[in-house]
Amino acid sequence: MTKSRKKTIFLAAVLVVLLAASLAVDLALPSYHIAVKVIKKATVYALVAVSMNLLNGFTGLFSLGQAGFMLLGAMAYGVLTIPVASRAGVYQYFDGGLVQFSLPEIFSGFLGDTVGTTAGMLLALAVGGVLSAIVAWLIGLPVLRLKSDYLAIATLGFAEILRAFFQWNALGPITNGSNLLRGYPDFENATSYIVLAGLLIAVIVLMINSTYGRAFKAIRDDEVAAEAMGINLARHKRMAFIISSFFAGVGGGMLAMYNGTIAAASFKSSMTYEILLIVVIGGIGSISGSVIASFLYIFSSEWLLRGLDSGTFLGISAPGIFKNGFRMAVFSVIIMVIVLFFRRGLMGDKELPDLLNRRPKRSRKEAAGK
Repeated sequence: MTKSRKKTIFLAAVLVVLLAASLAVDLALPSYHIAVKVIKKATVYALVAVSMNLLNGFTGLFSLGQAGFMLLGAMAYGVLTIPVASRAGVYQYFDGGLVQFSLPEIFSGFLGDTVGTTAGMLLALAVGGVLSAIVAWLIGLPVLRLKSDYLAIATLGFAEILRAFFQWNALGPITNGSNLLRGYPDFENATSYIVLAGLLIAVIVLMINSTYGRAFKAIRDDEVAAEAMGINLARHKRMAFIISSFFAGVGGGMLAMYNGTIAAASFKSSMTYEILLIVVIGGIGSISGSVIASFLYIFSSEWLLRGLDSGTFLGISAPGIFKNGFRMAVFSVIIMVIVLFFRRGLMGDKELPDLLNRRPKRSRKEAAGK
């Protein structure tokens, strides 16, 4: 059996196990259970982390604007999917808002409730991704001339400006100003999140393994050599930036579905730092590492270590020690340990199928014979 076929079978087996596990969780637990919520949020973060890794890990562009693009996707999803009957209550300070239609309701009219609602939700997510891509193209024209820390500062500033812009009351008829957007539909089960994010991550993987992906890696390794080989640096950098922003926008829409409400104030720079932390822990340049680190990060911070803030942890009641804020202190220590012992992240630049390529250990007799 060839190596490529072994890798394909291995990945297929992993995907089947993940889907089976998510289906089991959905069937056994209600949608409000913490396990379902952890899977949903981890899946969203996995998609955004992979999109960030495409830019930072595979192209070598240090960007910190993910929160801004996620905000664009979230706002687009909320504005386009809030039911018409609910808009007067949501946009109560803006006379029901400027947008007076809902994509899920439009599609439900000729596709039926279930299929139509799903189609409208998916289209709204896609619109959010396209909007993020368009904005990325616009700001990429001047910003991508910068390198390293300067690019990071510029994109971080863009995200903060965008957050303040969406809280501006002049945009209230569309964004509801500094108020919440709410009442839009959601995928209730975790399996839907995994399937959608899995398909999008698969698209990113296919692109990384294409000629464009090899061009991105060449730019990351050595821009001078890449340009000498005939790679258009400006074009490929802009392409990576736009593609990464598109998937970040879709991830922002999925995060809005998970949260149930949208507030521009919550898309702070700390959200970008969380995504960057996941990328670093998983391994810069590893798709598998970003996905694994996303689930470990969300599972630990949202579930496993929660007791450290509430007085009881692992059956030990110590309200004097386990109080608000202690969870983050312990979590920071865990991250430091991971960084110290896994300096290239959990996966480095390897993928899960690469685990099949480990060379078998030679016997002492073979070593001596050599």
